[in-house]
Amino acid sequence: MHGHIARSVRLMVVPILLGGAVVGGGAPVMASAGRPEPLGAAAGLTIRGGLSGVAATSARNAWAVGNAGGTSPKPLIVHWNGTRWKRVATPSPAGGGFLEGVAATSTRNAWAVGQAHDGSTLILHWNGTAWKRVHSPTPALGGFLEGVAVTSGSNAWAVGTTLTGGTAGGLIEHWNGTSWKLVTSPPSGGFPSVAATSARNAWAAGFGGKTLIVHWNGTAWKQVHTPSPGTGALLQGVAATSARNAWAVGGNRHTLIERWNGTAWKRVSSPSPAAGAVLVAVAASAARNAWAIGSSFSKGSPTLIEHWKGTAWKRVRSPSPTGAELNGVATTSATSAWAVGRTGKGNTLILHWNGKAWK
Repeated sequence: MHGHIARSVRLMVVPILLGGAVVGGGAPVMASAGRPEPLGAAAGLTIRGGLSGVAATSARNAWAVGNAGGTSPKPLIVHWNGTRWKRVATPSPAGGGFLEGVAATSTRNAWAVGQAHDGSTLILHWNGTAWKRVHSPTPALGGFLEGVAVTSGSNAWAVGTTLTGGTAGGLIEHWNGTSWKLVTSPPSGGFPSVAATSARNAWAAGFGGKTLIVHWNGTAWKQVHTPSPGTGALLQGVAATSARNAWAVGGNRHTLIERWNGTAWKRVSSPSPAAGAVLVAVAASAARNAWAIGSSFSKGSPTLIEHWKGTAWKRVRSPSPTGAELNGVATTSATSAWAVGRTGKGNTLILHWNGKAWK
């Protein structure tokens, strides 16, 4: 999924993008200047910064990514080993950077994406032993990656936004097992999220003045009609379990959920507890198990979590520290799901669903 804690970081990057002065990705350096923070438990409020994306392959393997905060934010990655979350050593480009999305297929294959401080795209790979930066294309005016999906060692997608003629444009890159390559996509809008179930089925969701969804059929990306409640509506998260089941979420003053049934995208009713409520990420493990997370903007209960069990979307009670926000969600079964974000105090926030409650 997909996260949004990096908005403040992007404010520093935007001038670089607008000016077109983009430097290609250099060799990564481990840790940051000064004394490195010790690696340790990362649940709750123990790390300064925030988490933007989470991925899980089993009850004993999950990753969450974001940035460690500070005057020069550094990429942050934490890992769940079945017992506790621990911070993992992460390559950091010179000048820093941030991570927005993460995806994994096993304990030996995971990808994390984001942007380096110099405006270049940032992609890291986990090979079972360490995270290493992998070269990724950066458009002439710069770009940042927000979402990533992977189905095998030779098929992965990374999506985001670049600038084209001064306006936001979609950015899509593909991993073929050897290198990352830019792939032609519809020119308008941007893509915060991507999902894939095979080499011939992938979805990217985003915005282009209204809701925007494009589909990969194994040959090309093509825009697909999607219901849009009006100008300004956008989609921020997408998930898929098969060629006949996919979800996209977002909002425009109210929550927005759409479903792909194998033939068309159709809007599905969803709880919208307060004016301005929005959903930013979605995850699904089966046709009858999906989670959507976001913000309700209501006093005393800012986090918003909704659950699909096959009939209707229903809001589920969730911990809501003052000023908290949720940015990413992952699920592996009906009894295990993760939601990540940050607290109002600027620390990491990790919630877990155990089949009965979020804690």
